[in-house]
Amino acid sequence: MKRFFGIALTLVLFALPAFAGTKPQTVIIPQKVQIGSTQLPAGDYKLTWTGSGSSVQVTLTQNEKAVVTFSAKAIEGKYEPGVETMTDGGVTVLETIQLRAVSLVLENASHSGQ
Repeated sequence: MKRFFGIALTLVLFALPAFAGTKPQTVIIPQKVQIGSTQLPAGDYKLTWTGSGSSVQVTLTQNEKAVVTFSAKAIEGKYEPGVETMTDGGVTVLETIQLRAVSLVLENASHSGQ
């Protein structure tokens, strides 16, 4: 019986990271940003995502309404929560959303050194 519980506990622990993106997290975007063709005003957003690795679909919602969905690459690690942007032709473009355990790099985001 103890062996069964040990195996079950191990399976649960390995399954938790797969569900990490399903729990909404709050992201603060401090200024107006561009995501693809969508202009996103500054504010607090709920973030959810599905998938893993280089195939992640991220959704930002505000007031229970999906505002934007985009593709990203999830990189696991320890990060200081926040966002990274760049200015291109006077437009501030969102490049990365960092959560404590994962960094979500937006598809087509250009970073120096890449």
